[in-house]
Amino acid sequence: MTQSIREWLQDEIADRMLQKLDIVKLDVKDILIVPDFPGKHLDILLKRYPSARTFGITEEGVSVMQMWRAKAMGNWRSLFASNTSPLASYRSSGKFNLPDNSIDLVFSDLLLQDLPDPKHFLKECWRVLREGGLMTFSYLGPDTGKELRSLTIPELKLKNLLSPWDMHDMGDALLSERFSDSVMDMEYLTLDYEKPDLLLGDVSAFNLMQSTPLEITTMSVLPPKLTLEVVYGHAWAVGKHLAKAKDNVAYIDLNQIGRKTRSDSA
Repeated sequence: MTQSIREWLQDEIADRMLQKLDIVKLDVKDILIVPDFPGKHLDILLKRYPSARTFGITEEGVSVMQMWRAKAMGNWRSLFASNTSPLASYRSSGKFNLPDNSIDLVFSDLLLQDLPDPKHFLKECWRVLREGGLMTFSYLGPDTGKELRSLTIPELKLKNLLSPWDMHDMGDALLSERFSDSVMDMEYLTLDYEKPDLLLGDVSAFNLMQSTPLEITTMSVLPPKLTLEVVYGHAWAVGKHLAKAKDNVAYIDLNQIGRKTRSDSA
């Protein structure tokens, strides 16, 4: 495998996300990809939305030049109208460098498990999405690496995902952030290993452990497989003119209420 395990998984999950979008009807002029990375999904997005502009928040370790080259090789027509910024900038500011109501589709592949509070991400997606826009996303759920958590090995210093949300947590958060018609889904992927050091390398790549190496004698008790829980979801930005609901009641801005005139009723 020439790709790293994280690159392979991002590519694989992006492909599955796009398959789930096959039945979605959406007029797309502007796309936000976060995190943005070179992958086969770029060609699929190009074919599906040939006139769309793309805005990317690039993954750590991926340079703007790498993204430029990946899109140029795919003949991405909106290449010179596109914009990229580093994921580190978003992490520090909590903001996308985009105006309100400027995006039709947010495509987020395997990011949310690495954010301290995904609600801030949802708020930003709501802000930049246009009325009727769509957010589609995937992330690793809390059952990821469950085989390792049942072991009692002092040298194995595991850590939880930064955001261990299951799909029910996410569904509740989408509702509280005013997204509509959310659809959540989940599946388990199992990776098999012939050597324990390969397993540990992938566990480290998924940010599931500290970087402390294990003794050879300890590695012999490691499981030969690793489970990944992948959560998928999408939700719509509908009713953006409504004020945020309180106590399950939506409050409408008075400016949104039109007065019926005599000529209207004629």
